[in-house]
Amino acid sequence: MTDSVRRRARVRAPELIGKGGWLNTGDQRYTLADLRGRIVVLDFWTFCCINCLHVLDELRQMEAGYRDTLVVIGVHSPKFVHEAEHRAVVDAVERYGVEHPVLDDPELATWKQYAVRAWPTLVVIDPEGYVVAQHAGEGHVHAIERLVTELEAEHEAKGTLRRGDGPYVPPEPEPTALRFPGKALLLPSGNLLVSDTTRHQLVELEGDGETVVRRIGQGSRGLTDSTRVRSRFSEPQGLALLPDGSVVVADTVNHALRRFDPESGRTTTLAGTGRQWMRGDATSGPGREVNLSSPWDVAWWNGKVWIAMAGVHQLWAYDPADGTVSVTAGTSNEGLVDGPADEAWFAQPSGLAVSPDGERLWLADSETSALRWVDLDGHVHTAVGAGLFDFGHRDGAAGRALLQHPLGVTALPDGSVAVADTYNHALRRYDPATGEVTTLATDLREPSGAVLAGGDIVVVESARHRLTRLRLPEEAVRVEPVAHRTRRAATEVAPGRLRLDVVFQAPAGQKLDTRYGPATRLLVSATPPELLLKGEGTDTDLSRELELNPAVTEGVLHVSAMAAGCDAPASGDGFAADAAEYPACHVHQQDWGVPLRLTKGGADRLPLVLAGLDEQEAVPQTP
Repeated sequence: MTDSVRRRARVRAPELIGKGGWLNTGDQRYTLADLRGRIVVLDFWTFCCINCLHVLDELRQMEAGYRDTLVVIGVHSPKFVHEAEHRAVVDAVERYGVEHPVLDDPELATWKQYAVRAWPTLVVIDPEGYVVAQHAGEGHVHAIERLVTELEAEHEAKGTLRRGDGPYVPPEPEPTALRFPGKALLLPSGNLLVSDTTRHQLVELEGDGETVVRRIGQGSRGLTDSTRVRSRFSEPQGLALLPDGSVVVADTVNHALRRFDPESGRTTTLAGTGRQWMRGDATSGPGREVNLSSPWDVAWWNGKVWIAMAGVHQLWAYDPADGTVSVTAGTSNEGLVDGPADEAWFAQPSGLAVSPDGERLWLADSETSALRWVDLDGHVHTAVGAGLFDFGHRDGAAGRALLQHPLGVTALPDGSVAVADTYNHALRRYDPATGEVTTLATDLREPSGAVLAGGDIVVVESARHRLTRLRLPEEAVRVEPVAHRTRRAATEVAPGRLRLDVVFQAPAGQKLDTRYGPATRLLVSATPPELLLKGEGTDTDLSRELELNPAVTEGVLHVSAMAAGCDAPASGDGFAADAAEYPACHVHQQDWGVPLRLTKGGADRLPLVLAGLDEQEAVPQTP
């Protein structure tokens, strides 16, 4: 056993507090003292965040492998106002199949105690109640598993490890026909096809939107191509009708594009390997050989299947003519930047719709609370939305109107667009002819999509587990305007020089891989761009001197950091000549959007943790 655990700083873990209480525990409340003797992993997450959803999936296998020594606790730490509602957190825990206790922390109390800066963040606490590791971002489970194995051995020998059943208590299942449905599609028969996301199925309903005709899929997670009864999906979302009458399915958690044939009832895979796309992977090639990342919606446009690739903040396309996939828009940086397709920034695109004239591909860009579109020349435009941290419910001129995490768009016959304004529980309408945003309906529970059916619009009310049919009214419903800023507090920094340090130390058993050049990369930009007088751009050093414009009082610093490491021999300070010819390599990647407020007397250094942190720097010592 290495001595990497023993060398870690002895930092007492702060207590777990959250005004919303505990979920998945049978109403039992827990303290860290109750968990003494177990290895604890805290997962700081929020349910809007695609990276957080990726981590939930990463954790499943580790939880199963260490069931009698490891306790994973989700600490739900909201970004959007809606995410601070306890009922919404209860829904999200079921929706995404979270099978461990969750602490609902709507006021970010525990988040602040642990000095967390980004979603998601994982914190490891040893059986004696000390913090031994903290990792921001996704892709760190392999390092945490290694640490858990070390901790098991060390505390077994010390007699401080306690084995047994964990505190997870599953909720009682609800007998509804649909469970958190995602999207809907009108079939040529007049029936409706719905992605029954939480039950990992597709469901065909009669035109009334209620009577079940048949279910497609076994109803358990998996990636299986087969008949209607034997095929398997994992949290499917978007649906699109192809010219041949078949349906393409965004099989989100399988990171795959599937095809369902309503005539034969068979499901096949068009694109994706079942593995999540990571930086350095191919961005084009034969569909079955290229990794995808959380495809959330699909649309047939200009002879291709366009894909809202939420996991990498891009649009991709599948070409049925040659069976290939490729990136069509977006740099993979998260934000709101218009312009040519290869320069645009998106933030979890989650809904797609083609305009009646075929000249625009509309998209719901959920994390920027924006309605955007792509034109036939490949340029990206924004109709409604201001950025990652501005949202609310406000009608009026598009430049002032606000949405809150929309997940769906529906093109209307007159050229306007209906928006499933998910976190506002509303259906909104944007009219390009007037540039106005109005509200069509309220009191919908987390609408995630909608489809036209005759003179009606059928809305997927995801959190009410049903389809709701509405008449499109002549006049919009008026609601009181509300504007919000993100609940995450801005970091106060001094104007002028700011030292940016991305803290990275390769996890135990890894070395930075410098065999083929620099192993690190740092990209820095700002919104508004005027915030940065110096320091913008890309370089290989993980530390940088920035200069902040004193004339700009607040803004968002966008930071993207990457470090590549490979498994190293147990001894030595590099890659030994007799080491494995092809060591396993890992990319540590994290993107931050850090709200800044320029204040006299503010900090002149901004540390951001990528991995391998000295915990005394990030977690305050508590008595």
